[in-house]
Amino acid sequence: MSEIHPPLRSFGRLKARPIKPRQAALMDARLPELRIPDGPVSPEALMPGARETWLEIGFGGGEHMAAQAARAPDVLILGAEPFTNGVASAVRHIDEQGLANVRLHDSDVRELIARLPDASLSRVFILFPDPWPKARQQKRRLVQPALVADLARALKPGGRLRFASDVMSYVDSALERFTANPAFAWQAERADDWRIPPADHITTRYEEKRLGDCAPVFLDFVRR
Repeated sequence: MSEIHPPLRSFGRLKARPIKPRQAALMDARLPELRIPDGPVSPEALMPGARETWLEIGFGGGEHMAAQAARAPDVLILGAEPFTNGVASAVRHIDEQGLANVRLHDSDVRELIARLPDASLSRVFILFPDPWPKARQQKRRLVQPALVADLARALKPGGRLRFASDVMSYVDSALERFTANPAFAWQAERADDWRIPPADHITTRYEEKRLGDCAPVFLDFVRR
C-alpha cells in the first residue's frame, strides 16, 4: 500500500512578534467560543436562522472579515487563518465590534472545507493569499486543482467566489485553475472588471502596502 502524504503547507510562519497582553487575554477568553468545533460543520448549529454562510480563506488581520460581518449581521461568516498574530487581531476586531456572526478556524482551511456540507456556502473570499513567488515555491500556493474542486463542492449553485492578488503570476495561475473547472464561470466582461476593486470590497492594511509586483487584481467567479 502506498503511503498517503498530506498536502503541502500553503502558508509560512505561524507566529511573528509576541502577541500584546490585551490580545493574548482576549484570545484566552474568546477564541474557545469563537472556534469552529471539530467534526462535521453545521452552519445551522453555529448560527440558527442565518441567511447565508460565507467563508474567508486567510483573513490576515481580520479587517475585511469583520467589516463584511458588520455589514451583513444575518450572515454566518467562517474565517480560516493559521497565523496566530492574525487570529489575535481578528478576535480583537470581533470583540470590539460586538460581532455575533463570525466563527474561526485557526488552522489549515483545507481541513475545514473537508468538513463542510455540500452546497453550504454562498460566498468565498480568497484575498491576497501567500504568493510563494519563486518558481520552486509555487507548488505551495493554496489555489490548486484539488482546492478548486473542494470549493466547487461546498459552494451552492449561484454562489460567488472572489480571488484577489497583487502578484501577477498568481493571478494568472489562479485564473487558469478556476476556469479549468467547469463549475466556475468568470464574470469579467471588460478590463475594469478586474482592475477596479468591486463595490463591496474592503481595502485592508496589507493591500495598501502594495508588496506585490502589480496593482491588485480582482477575479470574481460564480458557481454554475
